[in-house]
Amino acid sequence: MKELYEIGIVFRGFVLVSHVFKNIEKKDNLKNPNKDLRGAFISAINLFAKNAFNNLCLEYLESNNILFIFKAFDIQASDSNQKETIILYSLIDKKKKDTDKFVKKFLEKIEPISLLFVSRYSNKDFSELNQFAPFQNEIKEFAYT
Repeated sequence: MKELYEIGIVFRGFVLVSHVFKNIEKKDNLKNPNKDLRGAFISAINLFAKNAFNNLCLEYLESNNILFIFKAFDIQASDSNQKETIILYSLIDKKKKDTDKFVKKFLEKIEPISLLFVSRYSNKDFSELNQFAPFQNEIKEFAYT
């Protein structure tokens, strides 16, 4: 697998849980990115794609050296009458040219994490962020399977 930097889960613009496998090299003494900004960006870009392009689900974005992969799925929060979108994101080193093929394989491989999260946290209070901390271990184990 390509170099995996981070995997996390975003709900309503906030990162609920994430695991950093390797830090991304910073250029020009930039500060570490704010997780709330990252969560808000991921939610906003996915909501934009869904609304602007008739329910299109964004799978990935590319930069020069990083691949941002997204997997949106639905979950029921205890404070809502309807299911809402939750987004599993991954930051991966982009080295190869065949991005579409890699993303497809990666999304298939990451599916069990999405299903496990939904089964474990459906109908929970998502404002209690501490409850998600143990899920970091599930994310960490994913990289070693």
